[in-house]
Amino acid sequence: MEIDALKLSLLQAGIVGCGGAGFPSYAKLNEAVNAFILNAAECEPLINVDKELLIKYTVEILKAFDFISSMFSSKGYLAVKRSYKNTINAIESEILGFPNLEIKILEDVYPAGDEISLCYDVLGRVINQGQIPISKGIIVYNVETMLNFYNSIFNEQNVCDKYLTVAGEIERPSLLKVPVGTSFKDIIDYCGGPTIDEYEIISGGVMTGRLSNLYDTVTKTTKAILLLNEESEVIKKRKGTISRDLARAMSVCSQCQMCSDLCPRNLLGHAIKPHMFMRAVSNSIINDVNPLLASIYCCECGVCEMYACHQGLSPRRLISFYKSSLRDKGVTKADLPKDDVNRMREDRKIPENRLSMRLNLHKYETKGYNEGFFLPKKVKLLMSQNIGAKNVPIVTEGTYVEKGDVIAKPPENKLGVFLHASFSGVVSRVCDDYIKIESKDYAGGDIDE
Repeated sequence: MEIDALKLSLLQAGIVGCGGAGFPSYAKLNEAVNAFILNAAECEPLINVDKELLIKYTVEILKAFDFISSMFSSKGYLAVKRSYKNTINAIESEILGFPNLEIKILEDVYPAGDEISLCYDVLGRVINQGQIPISKGIIVYNVETMLNFYNSIFNEQNVCDKYLTVAGEIERPSLLKVPVGTSFKDIIDYCGGPTIDEYEIISGGVMTGRLSNLYDTVTKTTKAILLLNEESEVIKKRKGTISRDLARAMSVCSQCQMCSDLCPRNLLGHAIKPHMFMRAVSNSIINDVNPLLASIYCCECGVCEMYACHQGLSPRRLISFYKSSLRDKGVTKADLPKDDVNRMREDRKIPENRLSMRLNLHKYETKGYNEGFFLPKKVKLLMSQNIGAKNVPIVTEGTYVEKGDVIAKPPENKLGVFLHASFSGVVSRVCDDYIKIESKDYAGGDIDE
């Protein structure tokens, strides 16, 4: 297969990054690459999808990863956490058949899955601030993304389903495969419902995910659905306001520097220094704008506010707000000095189990997980599911579609991927923002009710 044909295949199959912002996978491919990394770190507490996929679909994932890396005459590295012993055993049982691939064992730390940190931990290459891995010849893909590669390249299947973790205050914690577009409510009901009355839902990880509600729907980037007590610190942080966060910073920030000492990007030499940012905004220091401009290079991992700060402040939220304000004004990069990798970096990594204990999440990790496939009676597929232009519907209401049929496409010459029917049924609603599909025998309420 030629590279251009491969890119077209991945675009038409609807493949995007499954664990982050959802960058279209075909657009990552670049002939400047000399190393591929398969990111199996999955470093946020409670999330367990990738390690299980590597056990269940070991050969398929290795075959796809070997195919991609060999096509670009590059080495392929599987980055797996040390504690994933069953996953490592599964890989080692098959990897001898793929001499182009190599396992790299990662420490059980947060955020091992951050691709900038990953490039250094696996290959010792520092990605300069504001740059992406390809600047150093590296392409990073997620495990589930690679499984989608296999299904597209070898089985000609489009992306219709999503694997996710359902955990926290839920009757039956589960690892599920569901059609894209399934409502959170249907999934939570399928898993037995919440175990408490007052809870909140986080889509994604406890560190980087967002508050959601029952009527949100699964997208191609949904990694987890977590139910947590509304009084938990994880939830309280997300419910705060910028004005309150700023007032608290002005009142009690002690300038201890712990947020910078543990900042993963700062430890790699990047210019971001959360304690300097907090000093500037809490004391109206404007004669040095560098700490403010450095907010551009924050990866928003949450270490500063969820782990480092002993006073319960929210550097990440304030930095994120300021960074968004800069982007709105067209400021997306800054020429700031950077340092060498901090010699204390190895000693300042955050053990994942300690993070889980700090956030009082360890109680959920002992329950175990059910596995299965859930098929709802209706789905609602958003036109914006990933980085790039919003998709444009190409189907009309009343049309019967089969699973895998194309129902929307990105505008011509715009970044994006095709969107497909995630199960067979009748298109019941088409608008600029979403398409609804219902099974033919369904006569229930609307997904928004």
